[in-house]
Amino acid sequence: MDITSIVGLILGFGLLLLGFLEEGGSLSMLVVPSAFIIVFGGTIGATVVSFTLADLKKTPAILKSVFTDKKIDYANVLESLVAIADSARREGLLSLEAKINDIENPFFARGLNLVIDGTDPELTRSMLEMEIQAYEDEQKIGTEIFMTAGGFGPTMGIIGTVMGMVQVLSNLSSPEELSGAIAVAFLATLYGISSANLLWIPFGNKIKVKTKREILLMEMILEGILSVQAGENPRVIREKLMTFLSADIKKALTSKAEEN
Repeated sequence: MDITSIVGLILGFGLLLLGFLEEGGSLSMLVVPSAFIIVFGGTIGATVVSFTLADLKKTPAILKSVFTDKKIDYANVLESLVAIADSARREGLLSLEAKINDIENPFFARGLNLVIDGTDPELTRSMLEMEIQAYEDEQKIGTEIFMTAGGFGPTMGIIGTVMGMVQVLSNLSSPEELSGAIAVAFLATLYGISSANLLWIPFGNKIKVKTKREILLMEMILEGILSVQAGENPRVIREKLMTFLSADIKKALTSKAEEN
């Protein structure tokens, strides 16, 4: 589970509600079903119109990724690539076939299979780059779905407020009820802005961040696979792949190497 997504939502909504309660408000004042239906129904409807059915079918899986934390062990993948490079230099590329079953990353395994099958290096690069691009495009759809919803949310909130004000102005014969009706009308704007800035846009940003991490790993694997295929020295490969890593991971790997 991605704890930052859960904690962020709790902090965001919790502190907003706490601030409202501190000013003397009550939770019942914020519950207006009609405004909820207008804002969320309109936002979902407009978002559905903006994408194809094939794209929208991916939404549950994409939303699940916001709340799940997939551990990416760059250091372990780097060490695996270096070990494979060493084995390839000692025993030949065909010896790597026995190691494929030990590789959990599907992209890594496919790349290694291409090398073992003797695929031309340029074709290997092209095929793996296309796979990276396809993954990036698929994840981009998820980002765009939530970002689009984040754009529609505030607009639907304004529409809901205008609809509420129309109802208010059509009942001017009851002045004593106007203040409450106006407050209810403006709740639609609150729903629209808060849903966009606490749900949809953060969800889109989280998917974007996780996609960048996955693509970085795939690019590192691609470079490692091509280096193995070219028969480069394992030490050179290690130094080359280290450039993909953050300073913290580099420091940990350097310390581990010094200990050994």
